[in-house]
Parts: sequence; structure tokens; C-alpha cells
Amino acid sequence: MKIVIGNDHSAVHMREVIAAYLRELGYEVEEIGTFSTESSHYPEWGEKVSMKVINKEADLGIAICGTGVGISIACNKVKGIRAVCCSEPYSAKLSRQHNNSNVLCFGARVVGEELAKMIVSEWLNAEFQGGRHQIRVDMIHDIEARQ
Repeated sequence: MKIVIGNDHSAVHMREVIAAYLRELGYEVEEIGTFSTESSHYPEWGEKVSMKVINKEADLGIAICGTGVGISIACNKVKGIRAVCCSEPYSAKLSRQHNNSNVLCFGARVVGEELAKMIVSEWLNAEFQGGRHQIRVDMIHDIEARQ
């Protein structure tokens, strides 16, 4: 499984930590940056991560900014992306099980490295349950189609 990971300037170190963790777990990882701590714009990186997922250049995406909020909003502007902003593992797990989330977002200024690893682990180890949840994901796609 290939995971793309991107970030703004506030999350360069966190991206490095999470990318190394993912590799330790055996995942193929594409880091798309930014690689600089000079000010950058989180919407740019959220879109880049999301487009890699939508274009099937990666199976899943992880996007990190200061809080995770801004970059998750940007990711969700890409049709077909179901990005979730999580600051704890339980919501990350349920976002995969119930919402089939395909991009995980979190904040480098909100969660520490070990908590971020737990969030990522729960998200990756969860599987979409389908059934009544598929109906709801289909409803989300219908909303996108009407826009």
C-alpha cells in the first residue's frame, strides 16, 4: 500500500516522523513536502495530497498542518476526498470504518509524535464496514454531484 504525505511549513518535522514510522510498518511512502520551514500555504499541500489519492497515485493520504483543520478543509474541496481531522485515535478508526475516509489530517501543533503515531495506526488498521455506512458514503457522493 502506498501512502502520500504532505504538509505545510509548521509540520515539516512531524511529516518526517510519520513518514519514518510508516516505512517501519512496511508501507511505501511518498513525501511531497513542503520540505522548508519557510511560510507556505496549507491549501496547496492539501490539494496535492488529495490529487495523488484521486488520481490513484497513492492508496491513501496524510496531510498535516498546524491544527489539521485548514488542510482538511482544503483536502475536502477535492471531489471524492473524504478527509478527516483527528486529534485522537478513536475518531480516526471510526472515520475509516464508517466514512471510508481516504485522507487523514492532524495538527503538528496539537498532537505530539507518539499520539500522532497512534492516530495513524488506528486509521490504517481499520477497515470500511460497508452496509448502512455505504449508503451514507453514497449520500455524500450525491451531495458532491449536485454541486
